[in-house]
This record gives sequence, structure tokens and C-alpha cells, in this order.
Amino acid sequence: INQHLIQFQDFMNLFILNSSIGRKLVMSITGLFLILFLTFHMCMNLVSLFSAETYNMICEFLGANWYALVGTAILAAGSIIHIIYALILSIQNRKARGNDRYEVTSRPKSVEWASQNMLALGVVVLAFLALHLYHFWAKMQLVELQYMAGANVDTSMVTNGAYYIQQTFSNPVNVVLYLIALCALWFHLSHGFWSALQSMGLDNKTWFNRVKNIGIVYATILVGGFAIVIIAFFIKSLCC
Repeated sequence: INQHLIQFQDFMNLFILNSSIGRKLVMSITGLFLILFLTFHMCMNLVSLFSAETYNMICEFLGANWYALVGTAILAAGSIIHIIYALILSIQNRKARGNDRYEVTSRPKSVEWASQNMLALGVVVLAFLALHLYHFWAKMQLVELQYMAGANVDTSMVTNGAYYIQQTFSNPVNVVLYLIALCALWFHLSHGFWSALQSMGLDNKTWFNRVKNIGIVYATILVGGFAIVIIAFFIKSLCC
């Protein structure tokens, strides 16, 4: 049994670390996992439009509890793996093209703009994530963790997510930055969704266009949900 386990481990290491197919599979799995998280996060944010109290109750439930911390750790690990493998694949693709990438000034018509700029889009999304963590996570769950570690911090606002949404999106600069980031996220998701399923084997002619269209619709709904919250709270700040 141990010998079979060692052989399996060697095969997985070879497949995942040294195979472009394996790397794409890891990218696909982690990407779909992150899409599921974004879906949950978007649905949660929509609650804030109808009831600040209910939204804050959800924030309290997802505070520095063990299940939330485990989920945060898994999400962070998935994000890091996704980013690392994206960099590896991009470097691998550049090496494979060699000097050819300098010989063509116009992109092929068969290749979408998002496909050629996934890394750049990913960098914009990563910068957006850092900004988002600063505006929300650092003021909520991180403060709770500091308090649990014995730090002398004010925890009176750690579950008042509705307040932080209103505060963040009453600033027009933040609104513009978030909307720009959401545009990049839309391009990244609309391509990444069907690309992930294609890498996992769903690439026959019958389903390819269907999956591609589903990905575009899903990305539009997902990004649209986030944008609605941002715009609604900005308009609310102008009316108050």
C-alpha cells in the first residue's frame, strides 16, 4: 500500500508541477472555487440594500469564529495558489512563444482580448483585493483577531459592516476605483469561467459556445450585483 501511495504521490507531483495540463487544472479548480466565494459575497452584499441589521447579523456570524477563520484560510490558500500558477503559466507561455511575440503587432482575430490579457487583468483584480481588504477585512475580522490576541483595540464596530459600506462608497474616488476593478473582474471572469470548464474536459463543439455564453451571463450578473451595491450606497450618500 505504501508503495502505491508513493507512486501516486510521485505521479501527482509530476502531473501538477511539471505538466502544463496539470497546472491549468489547478488554475481551473481554484478559479471555480473563487467564483463560488464571489457569488456568496455578492449575495451577502445585496442584503445590505434591504436591511442593515440583517447584514450586520451576517457579519457577526462570519466574524472571528473558527469556521470563518478556516474559510478565510482556505480562501487565502486558494487565491495564492491561483496567483502562483497564473504566473507560472504566463512565464511558460512567454518562453514557448520566444521571439515570435515580437513579430506580430496585431492579435489574431480568433483570440479574445481577455485571453491575451488575463495576467494584466489578474493584477488589477489583485490590487482591488488589497484595497478591499483594507476597507473591510482590516477593520473587522482583523480587529477581532487582534483583540483575541490580547491587543488593546476598539471592537465596537467590528460587526457593523453596513457602516463601512456606507463610509467607503460615499467617497467618489473609491466608487470609481471599485467600478474600474469590477470591469477588470468581468473580463477576467467571463473568460476564466469557460476556460476553466474547458480545461476540465467540457470542450466539445456542442457545449463550448453554451458554456461560453453561460460564463458571460454569470459574470455579468455577478459583477452587476457588486456594482448595484456600490452605486446604490453612493446615491444614498448624496441624498443624505
